[in-house]
Amino acid sequence: MSLDPAPQTLQQRVAGAILEGAARTLAAQGPGASMNEVATAAGVARATVYRYFPNRQALLDELGLLALREAHDRISSARIDEVSTEEAISRVVGALIDIGDAFVVLARERARPAEFDRTLAGPLAKLFERGQASGDIREDVHVPWLVEALLGIALSVLTSMPSRGREDTVAAITSLFLDGARRRGPQLR
Repeated sequence: MSLDPAPQTLQQRVAGAILEGAARTLAAQGPGASMNEVATAAGVARATVYRYFPNRQALLDELGLLALREAHDRISSARIDEVSTEEAISRVVGALIDIGDAFVVLARERARPAEFDRTLAGPLAKLFERGQASGDIREDVHVPWLVEALLGIALSVLTSMPSRGREDTVAAITSLFLDGARRRGPQLR
């Protein structure tokens, strides 16, 4: 009896390689990256890319779905409702870093706003509301701004050079965000 998951078919491996190549290429070059560059990054012919994804939008849609599924899985497994605000933010940042290039493309494109809100923005909003209620997060900054700020910092760091190791990157983003979002001193009302 094997505990290994079912082996991937050739089609699944090729589609996965194309999506990985697309994420890497689009994250590095932005929306101007061509389908030919995606094919080169995936190690397949351009015609193969079009066989699996009939147009650029179909490729972006599938890449967005993949990133959203991974974000959902990682954020769910991070159990952010069970830890302190600071630890939860660090875990979310770690999840975004682990998603990497696919998160960069997803954050730039926002091709699926309802799913993006449900999967990423919604859990972050709840986290920040909890942080504001406990006094860990500033109450004078609107929750949607906090969500956009954290996602924006993560996006900016992931697309900048030089890159750091995972733990240093998570710590830098978390502290950069919290130093601006953390409530300080007495609250003026």
